Amino acid sequence: MIDNTWVPLVDYRRNGVPEVTVHGAVAWFKGKKPYHSYGGNVLCYGRSMMKPVQIKVIAKELDQHLGWESKAVSIASHNAEPIHIEAVRDILKPSEYGLLQTPHALPLMQFGKQLRRPRRWYHSCSGKHAAILRACAVNHWARIGYTLPQHPFHQVYVAKVREILGADLQSPVFAKDGCGLPTLAMTVNELAALFADLAVRKDEDWIWEAMVRHPDHIGGFNRLDSTILRSCGGRVIAKEGADGLLGLSILHPDYPDGLGVVIKMSHGWDPRATWYVARWVLGVLGFELRNPYPLERQKAFIVDDIIPPDLRKNMSDVKPWDDWDPDQDRWYYNPDSYVKGWQDGSDTQLY
Repeated sequence: MIDNTWVPLVDYRRNGVPEVTVHGAVAWFKGKKPYHSYGGNVLCYGRSMMKPVQIKVIAKELDQHLGWESKAVSIASHNAEPIHIEAVRDILKPSEYGLLQTPHALPLMQFGKQLRRPRRWYHSCSGKHAAILRACAVNHWARIGYTLPQHPFHQVYVAKVREILGADLQSPVFAKDGCGLPTLAMTVNELAALFADLAVRKDEDWIWEAMVRHPDHIGGFNRLDSTILRSCGGRVIAKEGADGLLGLSILHPDYPDGLGVVIKMSHGWDPRATWYVARWVLGVLGFELRNPYPLERQKAFIVDDIIPPDLRKNMSDVKPWDDWDPDQDRWYYNPDSYVKGWQDGSDTQLY
């Protein structure tokens, strides 16, 4: 029986009183070693957050066949903006378009009134599917059935996960992801170990460089992972995943063996709550990430336990909210002084 006990990560407070508490889990790994875990033993699926690891197993085969934009979109969970669709189409020959098995979908984020019919290209995972098909052709693997768990691509991927985690992989459970490909259940701690490994093996392939070169191809306009990629000077790669996942692989002089951090929201995809947590995680490491759009008459307060004890001294360096985000959840005067004057008749004005 799975016992997933989630922990509080951030409060939304109105005039100091918590109205909303967002739960989840956070795990930190230094190289191969656990660094800090706050609820990190919960079990979840890695979903699209695992694309950098998944594509890593076919990166060598794709290197000479894809341009940098197409390399980046193969790792993406994109918004289906024009730059994304163009990069995905460039991965396959026109005669191969019909092999794509992503579900028909509308763009992940749409602006204004748009009349479109669902297309496979619009699915946020179309880049990964196209890259797998291209690697199948290079490796002489069958392209029919590439979405099935017994396909060679997925067997190579699982072997890579076991190589990194060793015999400690706690769950062999597969499920069908939203795009139809298999997704593997792991603890948040294990997911953080995989993201630490991305930093360790940064120079083995083009994964890191492609994400840093083309951050907007990874997500798109106002997406958290794209914003982090643009903000951290090439020293952090970030990848969102469905249902509240964010993976961070970090290069930092204090952690020469690589640092991996994974954030999971218990209630699913919540970019704003994830953004607040990521801002503090990166902030205590010396990276500056802007705040998300402000809450409606509330303020976000982070739970200190998301940060390793030896880094909590750095929390004072992170500005909780911006100057342009004033408190709108209170009045800036003492109403009692006006009430007294009104009651004794000395002041008939209520302002």
